[in-house]
Order: sequence, then structure tokens, then C-alpha cells
Amino acid sequence: MTLRGAAAIVGIGDTPVGKLPGWSATDLCIEAARRALADAALDKRAIDGLVTCNSMVEPHVYHAEMIAEAMGIAPRWCMTLSAGGATNFAAVHHAAAAIAAGQCRTVLISAADTLRTGLTPERAQAQMASTGDPNFEAPYGLPVAGSYALIARAHMHAFGTTAEQLARVAVTTRAHAALNAAAEKRTPISIDDVLSSRMIADPLHLLDCSLVSDGGAAIILTGADRAGAFPNRPAYLLGAGEGRTHEHVSQAPSLVESAARESGRRAYDMARLGPADVDFAELYDCFTPVVLIELEDLGFCPKGEAGRFVEDGHTALGGSLPTNTHGGLLSHAHPGNPGSMFGLTEAVRQLRGTAGARQVVGAEVGLVHGQGGILSSHCTLILGLQVARS
Repeated sequence: MTLRGAAAIVGIGDTPVGKLPGWSATDLCIEAARRALADAALDKRAIDGLVTCNSMVEPHVYHAEMIAEAMGIAPRWCMTLSAGGATNFAAVHHAAAAIAAGQCRTVLISAADTLRTGLTPERAQAQMASTGDPNFEAPYGLPVAGSYALIARAHMHAFGTTAEQLARVAVTTRAHAALNAAAEKRTPISIDDVLSSRMIADPLHLLDCSLVSDGGAAIILTGADRAGAFPNRPAYLLGAGEGRTHEHVSQAPSLVESAARESGRRAYDMARLGPADVDFAELYDCFTPVVLIELEDLGFCPKGEAGRFVEDGHTALGGSLPTNTHGGLLSHAHPGNPGSMFGLTEAVRQLRGTAGARQVVGAEVGLVHGQGGILSSHCTLILGLQVARS
């Protein structure tokens, strides 16, 4: 069963981001949902499907059911997903399948967390340490940033990628964030600023690393046959694909290739489109080298050439593939697993033509991609203004 054109996003909602004392993770999850419902002009009683991403700060065994209870809704189709940064896009994939199968009609997907104000430094370190293999990684103190530093070094060794090219990812993303009033970091930065920022895990500097934030976002997904009844221009799901290769970085088959190749191929095949048809991309940018690998594995440039691709300005507004137009995890916000949801709501704004100063002119097809773990779990979505495009 193909999901091409089966569902559309008809409502979006973002909360404020950054440091939000007084807000709990649950508060933000419900606030994001409330804003998405308002955007779709939809009563909460119309929601018969719900997907959430569990909170690191306020974990619940039945998180989606807890959110439904707090909102006063009783969806007949309900689940909590966990795939790291790929969670929100996998949620869209599974929700679209549920809609196509007739299990539900209108699905709320909401995710939020308070990593900035809800965790002490000690608890945050403990949470991050739990991602390493308990036998072969955690005993040696390999932090998350250290794992991505391995990936950066591997790309440098294999392809001659430079620290300046990694820095260009952060600089370009910050330039986009400077145009987004909702972004946490808006002051422009230079390559020298990145390279002179504090070293975190060689070769990654502080500005090569994503933010730690509070915040949340939500979307409303419904059947394509109903999408025209809502007040905003629908963003149709054209393609979706997932791919996984490992859980722990010590077991990764490669440090310079990822399952984004498989997830992207599956999404392109479903959409009947290719990389050349994509007008903009919202890519998971937890660390700068991840963007390079995603650009290559998703087919936007040959393997090993993403450093030059970014350096030449292709990912900037006005380039051939404007990327992370809202500022991404590096400059807009990164509240943990919910962070990728902001890329999805940004993609909808771009397709609606409501992104303001950061609008990609003529945007008709957008690609969003998330990855969880250390290049472990991948999901790619392709969204468009219409189902058919020649």
C-alpha cells in the first residue's frame, strides 16, 4: 500500500523555545497541541488519533494516554513512539498508514520537553550516558559529542572535509535563524566565531553543537480527501521512508554513510520524485557533520562532496537547496527528541508561503529528515502542495 497523497498536514503549532521556567514538559506538549488545533480551526473532539514522544524530563509509561487524559480527549488510535530525532517523522509515517487503513481520520502529533530548565547538569549527563553500549562504550566515558566527533574525523579522513566547512553549516543555519523571530539564537556568526568557540570534542567546537532548549511543536494530520475543508493550504505527504543500521556507534557499519540512503530512497520512490525535485530541506543538525552525511546520503550531492556543497552556498537561502530555513537544532532550538518537529512545522510554513523573510521562493516540494541515536534510526518525509508533479 502506497501512502502517496493519502494524508495532509492541515494544522501546525509551535510553543516558545529557549529557557522557559514555569512550564512543564506536559504543559508545553498540550500548548503545542492547542496551537495546532487553533491553526486548523478544529475542535479537540474531532481528534481520534494521537501520537506523542515521551519526555526525558517527565517520562510516563503511557505518555500518549496521559496527554489524552490531560487534554480531555479519548482517541481510538493512540501510541507513544521513540526513535530519537526520527520519532516525529516516523509518527507521521505511521499515522498516515493508520488514516489510509481507516483506523482513524484526524491525528494529533505533539512533542515537547524541558531539557534546559528541567534537568540538572548531573541528570542530563546521566541521561546522555545511558545512550552508550553498557559494555563497550559507557565504561570508557564516550559522550554523545565524542561519538559525533568520531564521525566528523572519519569524514575528514575519508574526504578531506575541513573544520571550516563544518563551521559553514553552523554559519548558514544561524543566518537563517536571524530571520526567524522565534529562534533562540539570532545573532549572526562567522566561521572564525565557530572555530574560536570552546572545543567540546575534537574537532567539534561549541558552535558545531546543537542547543539545549525547552519547547514543543505539534501538527494535525488528516486524510487528503478532507484536507481542503481546513482554512490553510494543506501540505500533502508525498513520500515516507525509514531505515536503520545499528543502535550503538561501536556497531555502526560505517561512520561516513548512514541509513538515510535507504530512508531517502524509499521516500523518493513513494513520491515518484528525486533529489532534483526538492525545493528545500529541513535536516536533523544535532552536530554539523551530520548535515554533511545527510546531504550526501539523501542524494543532494555525491559522497564526500557535501563540505564543498555547503561551502559553495547551496544550502543558504537563494542557493539550490535552502536547508534548515528556521535555524535548525543549531540555532532555533533543540529540546531533545521533539526538536525535529520544528523542522516539520517550518516545512509546512514554507509550502504555505508564510515563512516571511526566510521564504523559499516558489517552494512546492520539501524534504524533512530526522535521525536518532548516533546515525542509528532514520526517517525521511517528502511534502508537497499537490500530489502530482511532472
